[in-house]
Amino acid sequence: ELAIATVLTWQLAIRHDESLSQAVYHGLFHAVSSFNNAGFSTYSQNLVPFAGDPVFLLTISAAVIVGGLGFPVVFELLRGWRRPSAWSVLTRVTVFVTVALLVIGTVVIGIAELTNPLTMEGYGLGKGGVLAFFTAVQPRTAGFNAVNIGEMRQETLFFTDLLMFIGGGSAGTAGGIKVTTFGVLVYVVWSQARGEAHVNVGRRRIPTATQRQAVSLTLIAMGLLGVATFVLLAITRFPFEAVLFEAISAFATVGLSTGITPVLPVDAQLVIVLLMFVGRVGPLTVASALALRQKQQRHTLPEERMIVG
Repeated sequence: ELAIATVLTWQLAIRHDESLSQAVYHGLFHAVSSFNNAGFSTYSQNLVPFAGDPVFLLTISAAVIVGGLGFPVVFELLRGWRRPSAWSVLTRVTVFVTVALLVIGTVVIGIAELTNPLTMEGYGLGKGGVLAFFTAVQPRTAGFNAVNIGEMRQETLFFTDLLMFIGGGSAGTAGGIKVTTFGVLVYVVWSQARGEAHVNVGRRRIPTATQRQAVSLTLIAMGLLGVATFVLLAITRFPFEAVLFEAISAFATVGLSTGITPVLPVDAQLVIVLLMFVGRVGPLTVASALALRQKQQRHTLPEERMIVG
């Protein structure tokens, strides 16, 4: 955080002409906010004034990514970053899924928004690419925005929904169902498609209990979001895409908004607050409960196949 604060302070003082005291204050605040994936900003427009500053955006993005990975993963990377084959399954899945989501997210958002005159069109390929990368990083649950979220295209909002729902690393400061949960689901589908009896990651096998936890956690999250979105649609008159975005953002503790949050009625705001609380505490609690409540069965019932799909 101190290293991030130093870079941000330098940029604010040298490039943006802030006084030293202001630069130190804003730099330190945003360093802590970004590393902890909080997304709070001391600027009224969030980070929109810095949309054309690649150094500032990349520094914030680096802090968000590292904070989202989590200390266990970061420490293992520092010890053995040259030997990916020796990484634990946690580190391997966290890093690979994170990189894949960032690359895909940058490309998708760039294609959709670099031609959008209301968001990124005027920044060119270089600065626009950095801005697209920054925008792809923030749904990890950081919540900073350097463009007006409400002006983004529908396809971008939908893709951002997916990124927010997945979130960041299990051992990090991010929310969502976590990249490891998503990674396990991907490996399960891949193994099933290949007809393999076990789900393997490298030279390790993923336990059946972990697979069931991932499926259960994801379905619980989807069910909760479905109910919350239905309730919000019933008590407000906003478009479905805006309400869904708001619900997922709250559940994943992201903080991004299309602009409807301040004008939501009190009962809708209470739903959002409940989503934020459950999203922060619930997934961890559910995952722990599923792991701790495994019962040792004394007998096994006869197996019977059924039609699926």
